[in-house]
Amino acid sequence: MFHISTEEIYQDGQIIFEEGNAGDWVYVIESGAVEIYKNVNGEKIIIETIGPGEVFGELAFLARIPRTATAKALGTTKVGVIDRKFLDEDYNNLSDSFRMILKSLVLRLSKATEKAAQPKLRRKEPRMPKVLSLRFKSKTEFIKAFSGDISGSGIFIKTEKPLAKGTPFLLKLNLPDCSEELMTKCEVSWTRTETDDPVKHPPGMGIKFMEISTANRQKLKEELIKAKSDIKSD
Repeated sequence: MFHISTEEIYQDGQIIFEEGNAGDWVYVIESGAVEIYKNVNGEKIIIETIGPGEVFGELAFLARIPRTATAKALGTTKVGVIDRKFLDEDYNNLSDSFRMILKSLVLRLSKATEKAAQPKLRRKEPRMPKVLSLRFKSKTEFIKAFSGDISGSGIFIKTEKPLAKGTPFLLKLNLPDCSEELMTKCEVSWTRTETDDPVKHPPGMGIKFMEISTANRQKLKEELIKAKSDIKSD
């Protein structure tokens, strides 16, 4: 049924591809099984376990986005890599409108998967919607951006060019009642580069605070109390 270009064998526990990585090869399981899971705030959330005849990796191919989950072999697993020329020819023969519909469906599925994992999360501190100006350090310079929401342990930064997942960096945050920038060392927890709703779900990166002083944490806490009060008053 599928045109297979190569076959690959993975041993139990080996990673076939990892969430957030680039790559749009599509696979079909010939024997064994594959576990599809997400890492959210350090917690492993299993999306599904699939077996022979089932296809995976198609979301990244159809939407041209980074991998939305990690695929791991369960036991000795043989997968076929579907011939890229065959896929591209079939895909390119579709009309532009139909390709746009497919991409929209895939992005919606990706968002639904994210939401499905949310009830299983155990975020210690809820995030509050709050727009604050900030600067974050890339390899060569500080980049200006804005927050989308914030908690005492992390923040969402709206940016078209997020840093790679796992990247440590320095953040300088402007709080309304502080004359000096609040500085803290951070790490990227997850990124979002494409979205079907840029207003509600803009591109950017979720980050966690790695090193923050007691005084700065208290300032954040006070800002969160104000944000919560503002929401209630609205």
